[in-house]
Amino acid sequence: MNQLKQIHAHTLRNGTDFTNYLITKLLEIPNINYAHKLLDSTPNPTLFLYNKLIQAYSSHGPHIQCLYLYSQILHRRYSPNAHTFTFLFSTCATLSNPSQGQMLHAHFVKFGLDYDVYASTALVDMYCKMGLFRLARRLFDEMNVRDVPTWNSLIAGYAKCGDLEEALRLFLDMPYRNVISWTALISGYSQNGKYREALEIYLKMEREGKARPNEVTIASVLPACANLGALEVGQRIEAYAQENGFFKNPFVSNAVLELYARCGVIEKATQLFDEIGGNRNLCSWNTMIMGLAVHGRCDGALELFNQMLRKGIAPDDVTFVGAILACTHGGMVKKGRELFNSMEQRFCISPKLEHYGCMVDLLGRAVLLKEAYNLIKAMPMKPDSVVWGTLLGACSFHGNVEFAEKAAESLFVLEPWNPGNYVILSNIYAKAGRWDGVAKLRKLMKGSNVTKAAGHSFIEEGGRIHKFIVEDKSHPRFNDIFRLLDYVTAEMKFDGKSYLDSILEEMRFMEH
Repeated sequence: MNQLKQIHAHTLRNGTDFTNYLITKLLEIPNINYAHKLLDSTPNPTLFLYNKLIQAYSSHGPHIQCLYLYSQILHRRYSPNAHTFTFLFSTCATLSNPSQGQMLHAHFVKFGLDYDVYASTALVDMYCKMGLFRLARRLFDEMNVRDVPTWNSLIAGYAKCGDLEEALRLFLDMPYRNVISWTALISGYSQNGKYREALEIYLKMEREGKARPNEVTIASVLPACANLGALEVGQRIEAYAQENGFFKNPFVSNAVLELYARCGVIEKATQLFDEIGGNRNLCSWNTMIMGLAVHGRCDGALELFNQMLRKGIAPDDVTFVGAILACTHGGMVKKGRELFNSMEQRFCISPKLEHYGCMVDLLGRAVLLKEAYNLIKAMPMKPDSVVWGTLLGACSFHGNVEFAEKAAESLFVLEPWNPGNYVILSNIYAKAGRWDGVAKLRKLMKGSNVTKAAGHSFIEEGGRIHKFIVEDKSHPRFNDIFRLLDYVTAEMKFDGKSYLDSILEEMRFMEH
């Protein structure tokens, strides 16, 4: 920096012009403010320098400066080129300013630059990021020349907003795909909770072998493995990530940590958490706390929470979901209340629906159903089906008809199509000997045309995910599967008692 200042002083003394060199080098540091001042003091700055500065502000901010520089270009009666608009479209996408973006689009056409595929792709990307898919698609369809990034921008836009059908249709129509194309689709399915589809696309990408997964691909597919419990595939993907040095990327290391934590391999997750060490971020702590909490390591989860605070790491709303969940699984009502109350009082974090849901679960498990119901009624936001469903589940476990009816009443409004709520309330009535209630619910279900869907499960075998529903005979090897199940069932029976009965008897013995 000192050397550049010396060169600047030399040019001022001797009247030489090193403006292009100085601004270029200043932006490499980057020292954008100094570069901007130098540009302003230049009598006749070139379009090249304006573009360089717009590019710098587009990358580092403040983004509004890009539009200010563009107005200067127009004021000087310069004709912007395709590079100018490429950076400006990127800026407008970040600012999410549709009117400004459409004005720039009009200027882009006016200056006759809409033939440029790179700038046009940036424009498609801008409209996608703003959620203006009708404009993005019309522009895409009107383009005479499209390259792979053009297709990728539209696919990523549709995938991110949840229109996975259109994203897949475009993906299949592509003349050529690269790793970004595959990753956009995998990421879209994973982020929208379509984990099985995300993993299937990744495995297809592997089989084709034309594009090698990169760090973003790995970070996108591992959450799908974690949510499906596909540990075997996840471990293979982890090995690939290790071989290619992807573990330096915190998104990859955190995704592997989530895989082991969700799949219940807590010792491996703990080992990996320790290995991440100084590279841990808040996501790493949250993942480990949640993993410990969900798998019954409640004391460990709360100790990690306290350790995090001692290190001066500020928790967020996700951290408190994990901490309160630990109290729920550990039956620690007092500690749970303390954590919940500390969110606003100590950490200035407003509880969200998830936190209220955790507290309802905590209180419901402790048979504090009235307190749970009162908490729901006092919520500052409208309770959703998860919160009411949690209360209904607690009522089912403890056989409480009064609050079950209150919870079900709200659920029937929120989810009139969900047969599970009717079935749970019916079972509560049956357990209490309220057969009139059972009959009434069956009549209501029949009148509302509500039918219970068959349950299903996923099983990972040989690196593939298989889906089964009750009495499913659609699998190509269903005969072998049922034959093996019959064999296992026979082996589990001995002395006239089922294996399950013997386990229950042993548990009753241990309780006494």
